[in-house]
Amino acid sequence: MFAIVRTGGKQYRVAAGDKIAVEKLAGEAGDTITLGDVLLAGEGDSIADATKVSVSAEIIAQAKSEKVVVFKKRRRHNYRRKAGHRQQMTLLRITDVGEGKKAPAKKAAAPKKEAAPKAETEAKAAPAKKAPAKKAAPKTAATKEPAAKKAPAKKAPAKKAAPKADETK
Repeated sequence: MFAIVRTGGKQYRVAAGDKIAVEKLAGEAGDTITLGDVLLAGEGDSIADATKVSVSAEIIAQAKSEKVVVFKKRRRHNYRRKAGHRQQMTLLRITDVGEGKKAPAKKAAAPKKEAAPKAETEAKAAPAKKAPAKKAAPKTAATKEPAAKKAPAKKAPAKKAAPKADETK
């Protein structure tokens, strides 16, 4: 089975066992990650529902790609600039492309009689905790406002040069 996944602004066609180099992803060597943005999936000529397919991969290494040299020059102006760049990348080994183990949507079950009183007591206790927080918020806002309204310091006026003595004596 193959899948087309999007990561790092690029799209990759992957199958189980493939090795790919993608833009840097969080994690260390040996970690397993799930590539969640599956655009298309299929096997042979048939196309499967991409929303039900998950792609899992193992991080082989965190590395840098080949160096790109940037050289700027303007002829006859003695202008030369040289810079280099090495993009961070992650090497992945695709371990599995297949039906995801997504949990079906759960329907809300009727609450038990024992659970209902607990929910009511928690609901009553929650607003009591929120009320003091609301009272404290205006105090902090009031203390911050005078600091924000403080006028910037004025600069001293520039001193004028002293008049020169007459040189025609």
